[in-house]
Amino acid sequence: MKILVLNSGSSSLKYQLIDMTDESVLAKGNFERIGQGGSFLTHKVNGEKYKIEEEVENHEQAIKIVLNQLIDLEHGVVSSLDEIAATGHRVVHGGEKFTHSVVVDDEVIEELKRCIDFAPLHNPAAIKGLEACKKEMPGKPMAIVVDTAFHQTIPEERYIYPIPYEYYTKYKIRKYGAHGTSHRYVANRVAELINKPVESLRIINCHLGQGASLAAIENGKCVDTTMGFTPLAGIAMGTRSGDLDPSVVTYLMKKENISPDEMSNILNKKSGLLGMSEISGDNRDLLSEIENNGAKAHQAELAIKSYTYIIAEYIAKCAVAMNGVDVISFSGGVGERGPDERKMICERLEFLGVKLDLEANKVKAEERKISSKDSKIEVWIVPTEEELMIARDTQELISK
Repeated sequence: MKILVLNSGSSSLKYQLIDMTDESVLAKGNFERIGQGGSFLTHKVNGEKYKIEEEVENHEQAIKIVLNQLIDLEHGVVSSLDEIAATGHRVVHGGEKFTHSVVVDDEVIEELKRCIDFAPLHNPAAIKGLEACKKEMPGKPMAIVVDTAFHQTIPEERYIYPIPYEYYTKYKIRKYGAHGTSHRYVANRVAELINKPVESLRIINCHLGQGASLAAIENGKCVDTTMGFTPLAGIAMGTRSGDLDPSVVTYLMKKENISPDEMSNILNKKSGLLGMSEISGDNRDLLSEIENNGAKAHQAELAIKSYTYIIAEYIAKCAVAMNGVDVISFSGGVGERGPDERKMICERLEFLGVKLDLEANKVKAEERKISSKDSKIEVWIVPTEEELMIARDTQELISK
C-alpha cells in the first residue's frame, strides 16, 4: 500500500509518498511560494533533486503538478495514481472535536473550518489541501492527523486557564498544545529503542525547533504539554516569546500604543531568541556570534542561557506532572542537531540524576542514547518522523 502524505502550509505544500510494505519513502518534496510569485517545486527521488519552476496561484494547481511528478516517465515513482491508496493530511488544530485521526468527509471539513480561529495560518491551508485532493483524486480516501489530538488526554485541571470560566464556555479558551504527531511518534520510538512497552514509561519529549514544545507522556498518553491555547505559549522559541507575565502585554500596548494585531506580531515574530539577541532566531547564528566574540556576543550568550534554562525549568514541571521521569528525549531541528544546547539543558537537571555522556552527545541528527551509564534518567536523541506517523494512521483508518 502506498500513502501520499501532505502538509499544506499557507504558501507551501510538503509531501512524501511512502510505501507501507517497508515504510520506505519513494519520493518527497516541497512546493514553495504558492500564490506569491516565483513559485517552484523541489522534487526528490533516490537522493536526486529536481527543481520545477512553475507559477501556481493555489494549492489545487500545486497538487496537480505534484501528482504529475509522481507519475512522470523520467523521475516518477508510480505508473498511475491508482497505485496511491489514500492521502494523509497534517492538521495543526482540531479544537476539542478531534481526539484521534479520522477519515475525511464533508462534516470533518466543516468542523475544521470551525477551528480556523484557533490556527488562522495553518488550518485554512490544510482545508485547501483537502479540497484540492478531493477534486484532483475524486473518490480517493483521505485521512487527517491532528496535532492537538494527542493532547486531548490532558486532565481538565491542567488544561483549564485561571480566568473566568465563562470564556471557556463561550470561546473554548484552554490549553490545546501542538506538535502532537511528533511527540507521539517519538514516545513510541523511545519505547522500541529501550525495549519496554510505552505503557510502562514516563517520557518527556523536547521537540525543539523554530517552534518548540515539551510533552509529558505517561503510559503512552500525554498528561501535560507546554504550548497552550496557541503555539505561542510555553518555552521561548526562535522568534516566539513563550510564556511571560500577561501584564507585559497590556503595559506595552498602552505605552507604545500597539494594536492587538501588532502585539501578536511582536510576540510571534520579533521575540524569543531573536528578540533577546537582536541578531537572529537561529541558534547557530547566536553560537557563532559567541564563538567569534562579536559585537553582540553578550546578548547572544544571554539568549542561549535564558532559552536553555527555560527548557530545563519546563522539563522539571513535566516531571511533576508524572511524579518522576524515566526518559528525556530530544527531537526537532535544535533537539536533534544542537549538542551545545542539549548539554546546557542537561547540566541543569543533574539534581534529578541526569548525567550526559559528553562524547555520545557530540552527534547530530542521529538516533542515539546520550546519557551516561550511571545516569538515573535515560536521555536520547530521536529524529522525529511525523510523515511516517501520518502514513501509519492513514493506513490503519482506511484498512478498517
